[in-house]
Amino acid sequence: MELKTAKREQVKLRVGISGASGFGKTYSALLMAYGMTNDWSKIGVVDTENNSASLYAHLGHFKALCLTKPYSPEKYIEAIQTCEKSNIKVIILDSISHEWNGPGGCLEIHNDLGGRWQDWGVVTPRHQNFISAILESTCHMITTTRRKMDYSMESDGNGKTRVIKHGMKEITRDGFEYELTVNFELTNENHLAKASKDRTGLFMGRPEFIINPKIGKKLIEWCNHDVIFQGVVEKINACENLDELRKIYESNQAIKEDIYPLIMNKKTNLEALKSHLVNETEIN
Repeated sequence: MELKTAKREQVKLRVGISGASGFGKTYSALLMAYGMTNDWSKIGVVDTENNSASLYAHLGHFKALCLTKPYSPEKYIEAIQTCEKSNIKVIILDSISHEWNGPGGCLEIHNDLGGRWQDWGVVTPRHQNFISAILESTCHMITTTRRKMDYSMESDGNGKTRVIKHGMKEITRDGFEYELTVNFELTNENHLAKASKDRTGLFMGRPEFIINPKIGKKLIEWCNHDVIFQGVVEKINACENLDELRKIYESNQAIKEDIYPLIMNKKTNLEALKSHLVNETEIN
């Protein structure tokens, strides 16, 4: 047993993306994963959505594993383990809703056992093993979750009425969101997203935005903050002139608040050193 200083590079991201059908969950997950890896071949998609991931094969050469019914917790766990053994860095589970209410999922398993309260004593451990496989994976994990649909009729201002689709409750067991690092909710068909939970502090309270590779890059930079910070500190310490120091600051905007005091201290030291240097003409 050993007590160690907590470091973010030991953390693996657990990111959720939820939304109604057609809101762009798969596409958003793929773009985010690419931002995390900058390498399509290191992305693995566990696809339960009738090969929907293949619709985006033009994006890059990511890997895909088609999962078919029955959607038992054990099949999901096996798929996760297959990705881990294949040198994948980011696993996308698209979607986890089938594990809960799809054919062969937890609700159907419970019903087949008799649908009694005590039957959850059999189903819950199996579901928890699935959750543990996500949380304990050696890969970064992105899960997509369906939301129950709600419809409304709205006027477009020109006397015409159109049907608007809204996402509602996530289709998975209650409480899953609490296990995530960040949970994004896609709010409409324009792929706009907001954070419903955010342990990073990067997205909560922000206006709605579109998930793209830059979002994945921000997340991985947050996750690897300690490693990146230490490397920049070493560069600052080794810096020999103000132009080089300026380039270090400008190229590390993601941690600029953390390195600013170090930059200013180094700047002061370089300026003091310069003022003490004797001009060559003065020596002659």
